[in-house]
Amino acid sequence: MTTRHLFLVGIDVDSMGGSQRVLHTLAQGFTERGHRTELIGIRPSPEPHTYRTDPAYRRTTLYDTPAPPSWQAASLAERLHPARLRRARGERAARNRARRRLARRFASVPAGSEGLVIIGSPWAAVWLDSLEWPLHLRAIGQYHESFLQACHTVNLQLILQYYPALEKAVFLSEPDAAEFRRRRLPNVAVMPNPLPFTPLDPAPLDTRRIGAVGRLDPVKRLDRLIDAFAALCPAHPGWELHFFGDGPLEPELRDQAVRLGIGERVRFRGSVRDMAAAYRELSVVALTSEREGRPMALAEASAAGVPCVSFDLSGGVRELITHGRTGTLVPHGDAAAFATALGELMEDGTLRARYGRAAREHVAPLALPAVLDRWEALFEEVER
Repeated sequence: MTTRHLFLVGIDVDSMGGSQRVLHTLAQGFTERGHRTELIGIRPSPEPHTYRTDPAYRRTTLYDTPAPPSWQAASLAERLHPARLRRARGERAARNRARRRLARRFASVPAGSEGLVIIGSPWAAVWLDSLEWPLHLRAIGQYHESFLQACHTVNLQLILQYYPALEKAVFLSEPDAAEFRRRRLPNVAVMPNPLPFTPLDPAPLDTRRIGAVGRLDPVKRLDRLIDAFAALCPAHPGWELHFFGDGPLEPELRDQAVRLGIGERVRFRGSVRDMAAAYRELSVVALTSEREGRPMALAEASAAGVPCVSFDLSGGVRELITHGRTGTLVPHGDAAAFATALGELMEDGTLRARYGRAAREHVAPLALPAVLDRWEALFEEVER
């Protein structure tokens, strides 16, 4: 096997999040396969999360401080204010230092060696655009969200502007890749995210616990899940709702649960280091987000044999849940249908077991070795 120099670059690689977890998982996997791998964060995280206590890969952060709050000047006088000018000069100096650090890392790859840069987001591609790097380093751009999510943000414009110049632009699902091909992006490929753990025994599915996994952010619309659970509680004594993750909405969600009379049946677990064990505690995983690409929570739950109920949000979600076989999909935003589907899984242990077995088999190709094999094949294609 060819030994390569691999650089995985993201804006912030140490916050708690699915894309960050994927970058750490890939970096460890590439290193264990013999590649010289470095995970590079452009900015340090304001709330760093430790993904690996003893990583085999190198870790580098280019800036010394997190990104400062944005400052939109309301007038010419404010734009020319001495404090604003000092801040702008400081930011330029910090950016130049960061670029020099990255240039030194790229220059460390000897000419004639195989070197690749995996760019973790469109914003990282923007930051890297004006940086000169050795000609023998090739670049691949990733996008960890859905095409629909890109359409709701500036990401679609950034991908169409910056990714055509890269060797490959990789997306999480074939339906999303097809949408980008229709926008005449010339270098599209599909690359799913790997599971971050190797599943052991499947979950017993008898704990009467519903789980939601991810940051407690507005886009996750966890208020919908609390509403659905509250409506189902009277008919399902003993069931609990467990949230795994931190975020700004925790106080608001706690208040909602108390207001609906289910405060004692809703648990906020925070960040959990051993998520493989956490999934085994659950009987159902629920996803009520407004937007998702290919959410790792669905893949991880399926790997643990836990059935999922989710809104039908994207091609990536449909690839992870086969409706009526590995879990349940309901129309996006249909709260009544979601509550009905969740109630069916709560009531029927046989259905949970059947879905769980099928789900576990369905996501087996997402095991880390299989996904690393796909990356190796992509590297070879790029190098040819």
